[in-house]
Amino acid sequence: MESISISNMIFAPANFSVQSNQKVVFLAGSIDKNAATDWHSQIANSLAAYNVLLLNPTRYSWDSSWKLTADDPQFSEQVNWELRSMELADLVVVNFLPTAQSPISLLEFGLYAQSGKALVCCPEGFWKKGNVDIVCRRYQVQQTTCIADLIATIKTKLGVAV
Repeated sequence: MESISISNMIFAPANFSVQSNQKVVFLAGSIDKNAATDWHSQIANSLAAYNVLLLNPTRYSWDSSWKLTADDPQFSEQVNWELRSMELADLVVVNFLPTAQSPISLLEFGLYAQSGKALVCCPEGFWKKGNVDIVCRRYQVQQTTCIADLIATIKTKLGVAV
C-alpha cells in the first residue's frame, strides 16, 4: 500500500484516520499531469496551517494494465477508497480543468451535488460547463471559476481564517 503524504494531504489508497475536530476535504476534479499548476498542492499549501485533512484520489502507483472492472482488486480498492473518502468528507471539492474531460469528476459531482458538501470550480472552456452551471444553480452548489476563489470559499465553508 502507498503511504505518500504531503503534510496535510493523503493520497489514494493510503489508510487514514480523522482526528478529533479535524475537517476533511476530498479533492475531486481533473487530474492533468501536463497542467502548468498543481491545483492539489495549491489547496494543500493554503490550508497547511489549519486542522484540515485533504484526501487526494491521485494514485501514483496506478498501473494501466489493471482492468477497470469491479472484479479487479486494485481498481476496486481505488474506487472504494474514493467513495469512503467522499462519505467521510466535510467538503467534496470538484475542480474542472478546461484541458480535461473528467468523466469521473462529473460522476462524483453528480453524487454530491444535492448533499450540501459540494464546492465547484468550473472555468470557461470546460466542455460541460453549461451542465455544471445548471446543476449548481438548481441545487445551490457554490461555484467559482478560478482556484484562488475556490480556496477562499473552502476556507469560508470550513470556518478557518481567510
